[in-house]
Amino acid sequence: MPEPADLTALLAVLRDLVAWLKAEKVPGVLIGGLAASLLGRPRLTRGVDALVLADEDNWAGFMAAGAEHGFFPRRADALAFSRETRVLLMRHQESGIDADMVFGSLAFEKEAVARATWVDLGGVQVPLPLPEDLIIMKALAHRPRDLTDIEAILAAHPKLNLRRVRRWVREFAAALSMPEILNDLEVLLSQWRKRMRLAARGAPKRIGK
Repeated sequence: MPEPADLTALLAVLRDLVAWLKAEKVPGVLIGGLAASLLGRPRLTRGVDALVLADEDNWAGFMAAGAEHGFFPRRADALAFSRETRVLLMRHQESGIDADMVFGSLAFEKEAVARATWVDLGGVQVPLPLPEDLIIMKALAHRPRDLTDIEAILAAHPKLNLRRVRRWVREFAAALSMPEILNDLEVLLSQWRKRMRLAARGAPKRIGK
């Protein structure tokens, strides 16, 4: 999470981001480091990421409408870049915070947006993914930071639908020919189960100091 001094700026960008999505009737959900901080362990994050569902024919209009809510492209070819990468790079002018808008199209992405839950963050209502769905996204991103985030989410949410997590990660691993995605997830789940068993048994009592 940002430092306390940056909280006002974060709330400002989230307020305007949600207003932008609602005005354009574009469903979306927060992802990335901010979502991981809220669902797992707080950590420093310098930007806001959102998964949004918008038809490609409407991307130009969606980007242009961002200006009404204080969001402007970070590069001159932002629209062309988004057509290549499905990521629209924007910046919130008031706060100076970057906002990466990821255009989703896969069945899983549509499910993740539909399953989002709205939570209050400092008086701003924001959509967060379910922990299971964020774990799936983090497993696919597969950077060291993402694997650490998965550990934190597991620790914060002991009751998860792991069948859903495994099913989607298995499908993506096969489609991408990246078995390590599923293998590394299973390692994390095994370690998590071991910690849960140890916690259930209780820590050994200490004698003396």
